[in-house]
Amino acid sequence: MSLPILYIKVGCPWCDEVIAYLDRQRIDYETIVVSGNREAMAEMVALSGQSKAPTLDWHGKVLADFGVDELVPFLQKVKPN
Repeated sequence: MSLPILYIKVGCPWCDEVIAYLDRQRIDYETIVVSGNREAMAEMVALSGQSKAPTLDWHGKVLADFGVDELVPFLQKVKPN
């Protein structure tokens, strides 16, 4: 199974917080930096309908423009134990 994909922007404090949280929880993910990458930005917008980061694609379940407070309940719903 492929890893969840986390779309981020350089210098985004929410992105940095989410990365730190996922790393502390030892949750594996793939990072795609959309800053300066039109193709990656277009992919994120097509997926989420917006251009704000972070955006997480958890095997088809999408959480967009979020912080750790929104991430925790999202993960409780989508992450297998």
